[in-house]
Amino acid sequence: MLLKNAEIVNPKNNFRAKSDLRIENGIIKDISENLTPYTNEEVMDLTGKIITPGLVDIHCHLREPGYTSKETIKTGIMSAIAGGYSAICPMANTNPVVDNAATLNYIISKAKEISEIGFYPICAVTKNLAGEKIVNVSELLDNGAIAFSDDGKPVENMHLLREALKYINSHNSLIISHSEDSSLSSGGVINEGKRSTRSGLKGIPDITESLAVARELEVIRSIKGRYHFAHISTKRSIELIREAKKEGLNITAETAPHYFSLTEDDIKDYDARYKVNPPLRTKEDLNAVIEGLQDGTIDIIATDHAPHTVYEKQLPIQNAPMGIAGFETAMALSLTNLVHTKKLSLIDTINKFTYMPASVLNIPEQGIIEKGKEANLAIIDLNEEWIVDASRFKSKCRISPFDKQKLKGRVKKTIIKGKIYNIG
Repeated sequence: MLLKNAEIVNPKNNFRAKSDLRIENGIIKDISENLTPYTNEEVMDLTGKIITPGLVDIHCHLREPGYTSKETIKTGIMSAIAGGYSAICPMANTNPVVDNAATLNYIISKAKEISEIGFYPICAVTKNLAGEKIVNVSELLDNGAIAFSDDGKPVENMHLLREALKYINSHNSLIISHSEDSSLSSGGVINEGKRSTRSGLKGIPDITESLAVARELEVIRSIKGRYHFAHISTKRSIELIREAKKEGLNITAETAPHYFSLTEDDIKDYDARYKVNPPLRTKEDLNAVIEGLQDGTIDIIATDHAPHTVYEKQLPIQNAPMGIAGFETAMALSLTNLVHTKKLSLIDTINKFTYMPASVLNIPEQGIIEKGKEANLAIIDLNEEWIVDASRFKSKCRISPFDKQKLKGRVKKTIIKGKIYNIG
């Protein structure tokens, strides 16, 4: 197959230029201008499109096993592919929790039945996410774990976190932190501020996050560990991480598109489609997230794809679960709110979706476009304007705060090991 006349965007070597790309047997065979088609070779004219590495999501929830009414491994994978992803890293908060080799092998085998998508599970830090006993790290790594996180729950025992960090780092792996002080957030619904006061809803203060970030940074300082902060949403957290990076701590951080696309002021009435954890914050926090993306304090854009049933998300906001579908709008929201507004360059944006997450988790076959490597690619129309229709999501969670919103930029095709999936 020959892809012709596209602009290739490859963040690893800061490459952006018009070029052709040939794929043979799922591998990138050649990248060059004006390649001549072979006899009987399939040719795809991609004039006006860009080719990027397949997107890599370092943070998502597929809900299987245990919560298949919300999402299955199959629907989650197909939703990810529809968003341009060639690799995903599902979190461990299923039922049973992915804290043992049997459950880990189950989800990996299920994924292989569905697609050749890069499937890199993140296992629990503690047994049953209970924050009491560290999992068998070496066994889980031997069976396919890529990193460790109790995401959905914070690890609040700092002694245990310190021991887990030393243990997991010694195996050349990584903890991904859900930074939250649950004593401050318990029972909260939306961000604590004018909006929560006016609505009568219990607020979640911003120090819920920044206090947890601060104490975790102290743990990292004490042992010089490697650490990753998930779904960062507040100005103060970003300031703490920025200073820690300047100090030389070996840390990385991510945010999600809803934290630079929405604020608490966008929440309509008591609409649970806007209920996420961490909650949507203030305009000041949103601007800080963008500044963090610009200066590299925030390394990665992840989806935190956290699907629920339509019924659950139509409950009053006080009773509904936290989380939204993220795969199928992530790239378009980033192009619309970062690239087209000139807040972040195209190559920097693509980097935070591809090469950076693959590098943080040490996945060498993902996040790059390189001769001799697997053809894991996304084909994107930067300028196509379209209206989000959540009812057509591949995810079971066909409800979104971005439903009916006009976005600019769209994933058109995803290629995984040379296999084409047509999207838009």
